[in-house]
Amino acid sequence: MRAIVLEIPGKPLRETELPEPEPGPGQVRVRVEACGVCRTDLHIVDGELREPKLPLVLGHQIVGVVDAVGDGVELAAGERVGVPWLGWTDGDCRFCRSGRENLCLRARFTGYHLDGGYAEAAVADARYCFRLPDDQPALQLAPLLCAGLIGYRSLRLAGDGERLGLYGFGASAHIVAQVARHQGRRVFAFTRAGDDESQVLARSLGAEWAGASDELPPELWFPRRFARSTAAVS
Repeated sequence: MRAIVLEIPGKPLRETELPEPEPGPGQVRVRVEACGVCRTDLHIVDGELREPKLPLVLGHQIVGVVDAVGDGVELAAGERVGVPWLGWTDGDCRFCRSGRENLCLRARFTGYHLDGGYAEAAVADARYCFRLPDDQPALQLAPLLCAGLIGYRSLRLAGDGERLGLYGFGASAHIVAQVARHQGRRVFAFTRAGDDESQVLARSLGAEWAGASDELPPELWFPRRFARSTAAVS
């Protein structure tokens, strides 16, 4: 199969031919339709993340179709799936047992410890594959496998408040803003000072205010306990 490989951090990626991978127990092979480019990929290429598998096929925002399965897998050939950054966990540590697999100390990551999606096919742990709809474009689905997952997790952890402040307005925030507006929330976006382009994007996606992170928004709100502690200090 054709693949784009990182052989030495700091050096250009190289197009090459690799043996097509075969899925082992608990794994699936995915015929890649699209794979997004993440800032993390650039950190790996630049040598800023220092423990990659080498040579390495990068890419962890994979959209594709399962074409082979290993033993013990519920997914079937022909299903469309997405493969994210979190590629494997031990399933037994205190984090995995409490539903916090992303903190697993033995976790392995797609396109870093495991070959990723800058290739015609990729093998992935079926536990960490997401079923995807067949009627949506692969290019639009791919960013949801990283920026979308990160943003939606943060949105859920933020609770159900009416007003939502987004600090930084990059890949995750521009998706979260649209979800939050769909939910009927009011969005306030904070960007780097002078980042007029991101502020314009935020407003175009429904933010009612966008400004620099060192500015105050038009409305301030603090939890009651914070307000009480502030009053006590003053």
